[in-house]
Amino acid sequence: MSDSIFFLTVAIAGFFLIYGMQCLRSPFMKEEFHRYGMGDGLRKLTGISQLIGACSLIAGLYFSIVGFLSAAGLCFMMLVAFGTRLRVGDSLNQTLPSFFFMMLNGYLAYKYLLLVLRDL
Repeated sequence: MSDSIFFLTVAIAGFFLIYGMQCLRSPFMKEEFHRYGMGDGLRKLTGISQLIGACSLIAGLYFSIVGFLSAAGLCFMMLVAFGTRLRVGDSLNQTLPSFFFMMLNGYLAYKYLLLVLRDL
């Protein structure tokens, strides 16, 4: 595994650990999900999914298939977040982080897939 994959994995996992905890605990996130037209249950599911995704990314450092599945899942989650931001008419500054993390996770999923295929 290259240093860049290691660094990207740790950085993204750290982001999703923080964001997942904020999603579960922050009053601001409660307001945001309400603004998106989504309920409290979906906010909690999103936060838990982000925490699981972050932990799975770290596990992916040891098991490439787990890294691939986690990065692909987080990529999909950020695709949905990006679509939600577009649907509610958020500004470019509000929308770009979801697009950025969708692309980063997509790239990471691709790199992990190459590792999985190499190990076959």
